[in-house]
Amino acid sequence: MKVKNQVAALALSALFAGIAHAADLPTFKLEMNDGKLNPERIEVPAGQRIKIEVHNIGKGAAEFESLQLRKEKVLAPGADSFVVIAPLSPGEYKFFDDFHQTAQGVIVAK
Repeated sequence: MKVKNQVAALALSALFAGIAHAADLPTFKLEMNDGKLNPERIEVPAGQRIKIEVHNIGKGAAEFESLQLRKEKVLAPGADSFVVIAPLSPGEYKFFDDFHQTAQGVIVAK
């Protein structure tokens, strides 16, 4: 029983450490609104992890997707979520709303 409690305590500790660590990341906001992205261009620091808070303020579902970054996140109407992105080399990384193909954006790491 003691071993199970220790394992549970370690797992809980790791979970809270991960949450606290994600909260300390440079954070950028992105709104998705039925095929419109605001902003369409997000400038981020190169070489460090970042967090992008994604807010779907539209009336339909939205999907943040980036093939280059291997990230995707589906959001119901009115939903909020986030993606954490590993340190990027300087350059441009495309993303889009997979439910509205005309909604194209770019993350620029400098």
